[in-house]
Amino acid sequence: MALVLWGAATCAGEIHTWRDAEGRVHFGDRPPPDVAAEIVTVRPNVYQSPSIESVGEVFGVSPKVVLYSASWCGVCKQARRYFDAQDVAYDEYDVETSARGKRDFARLEAHGVPVILVGRQRMNGFNSAAFDALYQRHRE
Repeated sequence: MALVLWGAATCAGEIHTWRDAEGRVHFGDRPPPDVAAEIVTVRPNVYQSPSIESVGEVFGVSPKVVLYSASWCGVCKQARRYFDAQDVAYDEYDVETSARGKRDFARLEAHGVPVILVGRQRMNGFNSAAFDALYQRHRE
């Protein structure tokens, strides 16, 4: 029984961090036995599925779709391709490189990308069916 529990613990995929004698920080799945290491908690900053919520009075109503994105984000690229294929007019702001993107992202208290605004409705993440329903409600 103890062997089974030991095996489960070693397969958990933990990441450790420690400093060497020169003060350099290291990360790895197995720290050296002679150093004090800490387990790193990793929380990816992504959305698993889109959620829709009201933006309220933070931003005015816009006839266009607004996409807050990051250059490395695959889901953002998917949304962009979908908007282009469907001829959806949109403005895009990179939350890492554009001043407006950074400012708006902070005002929205967003925690991941993409964030899509349609009027006063906000979609966290992207799903084409959920976006279509949101976009249609806004156009009516």
